[in-house]
Amino acid sequence: MNALSSRFRHFDWILSISVLPVVVAGLVTFTSFGAESYFFSRQIIWIIIAIIVFLIASFIDWRFLRNSNIVMSFYLLTVFLLITLLAFGSVFQGAQSWFSFGIFAVQPVDIAKLILAVTLSKYFSRRHIEIAYFRHIAVSGLYCLLLMLLVLAQPDFGSGVIIFLVWLGMVIVSGIEIKHLALVLGVGLTIFTLLWFFIFVPYQKERILTFLDPERDIRGSGYNAFQSVIAVGSGGVYGKGVGYGTQSRLEYLPEYETDFVFAAFAEEWGFVGVTILFIFFGMIVWRVLAGAVVGSTNFELFFGVGVAIILMAHFTINVGMNIGLLPVTGVTMPFMSYGGSHLVAEFFGLGMVNGMRRYSKAAHSEVTDHELLGPA
Repeated sequence: MNALSSRFRHFDWILSISVLPVVVAGLVTFTSFGAESYFFSRQIIWIIIAIIVFLIASFIDWRFLRNSNIVMSFYLLTVFLLITLLAFGSVFQGAQSWFSFGIFAVQPVDIAKLILAVTLSKYFSRRHIEIAYFRHIAVSGLYCLLLMLLVLAQPDFGSGVIIFLVWLGMVIVSGIEIKHLALVLGVGLTIFTLLWFFIFVPYQKERILTFLDPERDIRGSGYNAFQSVIAVGSGGVYGKGVGYGTQSRLEYLPEYETDFVFAAFAEEWGFVGVTILFIFFGMIVWRVLAGAVVGSTNFELFFGVGVAIILMAHFTINVGMNIGLLPVTGVTMPFMSYGGSHLVAEFFGLGMVNGMRRYSKAAHSEVTDHELLGPA
């Protein structure tokens, strides 16, 4: 019993409890009371799997990731999976992003984001003092660039952007100089120009052009974004009520279980519901960063920041495209959108952060106090 209680002593209950309302909000949004929902029943299964993954990850000693050979092995395996995906992956909505196994499919890019965070955490934790040297920024950028190019080749523009943001955010936290940041942004603009002319397929260009001019093609590529903005605006202050969202329930808003789940939620719960949702999501990010700050080494600090960036990037981009401020890129809403791959990856990331708390600075302090003062 004492061994079990000691394992739960550093378990972040605030983080665990804060996730649950967000998950339930997603479930309630894409189901109608009194009617059987295909998405609801399958999402319940994925949630159970994700929670199990979270609990397992919470009790693993992640200090083995400080070994460079292990981290590089995970990174190379990720690269191999993404290359294999281009050859044998299944195509869905124009993107070859899935490994299909009959009754379910897996999207490797969700785990690739975590692996990149681990890889960069290992790299920066050993070189954070020398980060002012541009070569370290360039080398870390190559880790990001390889994964980003493989993802853009699928093509998955949204995930490619998030991979870049993970690298950019972690580089900024590591202490990059302003002149180097300006150079990075210049390189990023150059890469975007090259992507526009040589990589982006027509429908991706059309989405960006529609973002710049929302009324460019309302019946075509701009239809989803237009209906999403209507759904969010029609929610008003208190919303239309659960199950009474006309845009989603009458299927004016396509894919409201996945890409546009926030718009469907906002229509039914209104400004008040959205505010509460933002509060719970803010608590999740706060607890992730709080765990990172007390990390026993810079590796845990950087990894926690990486997980927070992944969650915030997904959240910001999804909300932005739902309210018409960002182009529609197919980025999921964390913990809410239908799908197993992203949900398991998100809970896995939280579990890793939770597991690292067991050997954090605070944990070591408690052990020391116990040894010096004895049990209370």
